[in-house]
Amino acid sequence: MGACGDAADLPLSGISYLPTLPNPDKILCVGLNYKAHQEETGRGGEKFPTIFVRFANAQVGHQQPMVRPLESQTLDYEGEIALIIGRAGRRILRSAALEHVAGFSIYNDGSVREYQRQTSQFTPGKNFPGTGGFGPWLMTPDEVGDPRRMALTTRLNGEVMQSATADLLVFGFAEIIEYCSTFTELAPGDVIVTGTPGGVGAARTPPVFMDDGDVVEVEVTPIGTLRNPVIIG
Repeated sequence: MGACGDAADLPLSGISYLPTLPNPDKILCVGLNYKAHQEETGRGGEKFPTIFVRFANAQVGHQQPMVRPLESQTLDYEGEIALIIGRAGRRILRSAALEHVAGFSIYNDGSVREYQRQTSQFTPGKNFPGTGGFGPWLMTPDEVGDPRRMALTTRLNGEVMQSATADLLVFGFAEIIEYCSTFTELAPGDVIVTGTPGGVGAARTPPVFMDDGDVVEVEVTPIGTLRNPVIIG
């Protein structure tokens, strides 16, 4: 086992990234969790978090291509902060919720808007293969410090599209864990994707969707930057 200060076995440029958690038991996603995103979509504002699920095979790692499906031209970016559960729990108290967190990572909850909006259920638009970027790595809570101070920026081809700080979440990290643990037992390795800020492509005039040759980056300070090219497939 290496120690801090040891020489690296491999340069970062010489590795291929998998999603931070390639095959978690659960990926729970929180929708409409920033006020600005509620306002631009005209949705949200309920007393409880909006929860949907993403499947593990819809994920790709850092620097791996996100895939705009052949079926639709409406692949949208959604930069988000992901939290990873480190300790199992059911009916977790809000006051103890962050004790169950192994760390934080970065997510691009890519959404095929056409399919997301076909019914009231989000699931089809959130689960096309290769549409969810997850990485590049996990940062532990002690490394992050106060999680409310994390800052998120999404860039498409270098242009800033989203910018927010975690203290603007409608439902904070502890509230989300408390709520989710009421209807399911959270297990180590479970991923909770906590919501996207305002500025999504579908809400712009004209709409801005991702296409072949684009590059999308989600930066979360202090974690780093998740970078994905876009292809059609």
